[in-house]
Amino acid sequence: MSDSLSPAAKSTRKPGRKSARPGTLALLLNNTLATGGLIILAAIFLVALAAPILPLPNPDVTAPAKRLLPVFSDGHLLGTDHLGRDLLSRLIWGTRVSLAVGLSATVIAAFFGSLLGLVAGYAGGRTDTLIMRGIDMVMAFPYILLALAIVAVLGPGLLNALYAIALVNIPFFARNIRGITLGLSRREFVDAARLSGKSPAQILFLEILPNVLPVIVITMSTTVGWMILETAGLSFLGLGAQPPQADLGSMLGEGRKILFTAPHVSIIPGLMIFVLVMSINLFGDGVRDILDPRLRAGSLTRPVSRTAVERDARDIPGPSGKEGVLDVRQMRTEFRIESSVYKAVGGVDLHLRQGECLGIVGESGSGKSVTAMSIMGLVPTPPGRIAGGAAYLEGEDLFAASDRRICDLRGGSVAYVFQDPLSTLHPLFTVGDQLSEAITAHQPLSGAKATARAVELLSLVRIPNPDERLGAYPHELSGGMRQRVCIAMALANDARVLIADEPTTALDVTVQAQILTLMNGLRRERNAAILFITHDFGVVSSICDRVAVMYAGRIVETGTTEEVLNSPQHPYTARLIECVPVLGEPERRLDAIEGRPPVVNDLPAGCAFADRCPSVQPACRHGEIELAMSSGSRGVRCLFPLTSGASA
Repeated sequence: MSDSLSPAAKSTRKPGRKSARPGTLALLLNNTLATGGLIILAAIFLVALAAPILPLPNPDVTAPAKRLLPVFSDGHLLGTDHLGRDLLSRLIWGTRVSLAVGLSATVIAAFFGSLLGLVAGYAGGRTDTLIMRGIDMVMAFPYILLALAIVAVLGPGLLNALYAIALVNIPFFARNIRGITLGLSRREFVDAARLSGKSPAQILFLEILPNVLPVIVITMSTTVGWMILETAGLSFLGLGAQPPQADLGSMLGEGRKILFTAPHVSIIPGLMIFVLVMSINLFGDGVRDILDPRLRAGSLTRPVSRTAVERDARDIPGPSGKEGVLDVRQMRTEFRIESSVYKAVGGVDLHLRQGECLGIVGESGSGKSVTAMSIMGLVPTPPGRIAGGAAYLEGEDLFAASDRRICDLRGGSVAYVFQDPLSTLHPLFTVGDQLSEAITAHQPLSGAKATARAVELLSLVRIPNPDERLGAYPHELSGGMRQRVCIAMALANDARVLIADEPTTALDVTVQAQILTLMNGLRRERNAAILFITHDFGVVSSICDRVAVMYAGRIVETGTTEEVLNSPQHPYTARLIECVPVLGEPERRLDAIEGRPPVVNDLPAGCAFADRCPSVQPACRHGEIELAMSSGSRGVRCLFPLTSGASA
């Protein structure tokens, strides 16, 4: 069922509708410091490029009679130097030279360094060893001393300084690109390209290079400023630009001799170096952020450790009054991306009793995982926020609890089992270390007792040889074993509520059955409540007591598992069930649900499923449709629910 629904679920864009996701320029302008750096840098570039057409005096013509004129002198806005040369003219022309040398050195270093890194990372073996040992030899020398030595051999001059700076920065690019290429060369898409008959050069430049290119651009944007500083340093020492040619470093070097008598001669180029390098670095940081795909959600701020709660205190619903361990009331979770508000969870009610298993079912993107993560404040902020409602854990409002209290409850009273254990478990720590950490975070146990408790937990989840497994790393275990370890960590502190987010999706049928049997047995033994998120109605039928079906961030049908599976009332639920293969009915047609789910930042009026519903009526497209409860646990959000035995 999951495969047949994924294309519809993964689509978030209507035909002809422009995406509300901000573009690259919008993301850059959202970063105030990067925008400021860009504006300053653009102004400096424009002035430097326009130097030949600006009404400036010749920067190399001396006028001893006008030497050391102060700032704002008549005809000389920034004054003159010790030879009577106009400082404004020399500053603009010198900035032009410094920019040209810095950019040229960066391009040369990036080209040769990236090429060496690509070849070394992809070829491996002796080629990698030979190239990287040569790089190590270059890096063994302090880079500024190596640059000085190169210029001393080649002779003073701006061009030789450019070569020296580019050469000493090649190892920086080579090591960065080599590390990334090394990881990419082992990826499946490279293996597929190799099997398709592509040559090593084609694989390197057509498959790997496009993936490495953003890193090269980011590295260049953050090193241009350093290249300009190095150029200025060599010129300051007299090894770069030679008289009468000016660059910022040589101007600073000439002004140091008269710093106390005419400080403006050295302060002005020094300030220009500071402003230029600072603007480049700020802009480079902005470029780095917008090229990071993880930050393209519209915010450049690092997410905080807990979801922000922004709800009206006058509109906080109280507990439902039903006896239970977890009670969620009208919970709304939104994502703010630029001017758009994505209503991922649009008013969800859940009630979970002790020892009960409640399954949440729906297509990908229906809001299941966001609902579960919102309960304990795991939705990243920015861009997510709790916009309304409440979640009560045995009567305690979790959204009003302090951060310290939430930290105590996470992993203690409420445990979470994520879908992918390989990304959840830390790759550099053993299973025993991670289990012991989960235990000691909530229980004052010694190291020996924590280890003994870890062995007990591994035995509880049916892992053979638990003593030996404590020393194993996650990559040394199979998928089923890793998932069992995650379940053991969730059970480490006798949690009252266990939230399992599709814990069996990536497992084969045999291991999936073992995990389900294990979780079902453990919740009965420990009387723990389970909130189980899944796509699979087969899993629901085997472990869940009740089921809630979600669509477009809202629950559209709820009831006992037997009621929902045998007599679905909402057309969406019926269509989901029809996608499930039935043993012994090979001729049964499995049809995907036609159409696509609505985008949650532009939900239609009325029923969100109306555009895909085969039995839609005009009344379905108007007004608010409430979840009508026919009994204590049975409810449907539909004006024309299906009758018993009817099909969608």
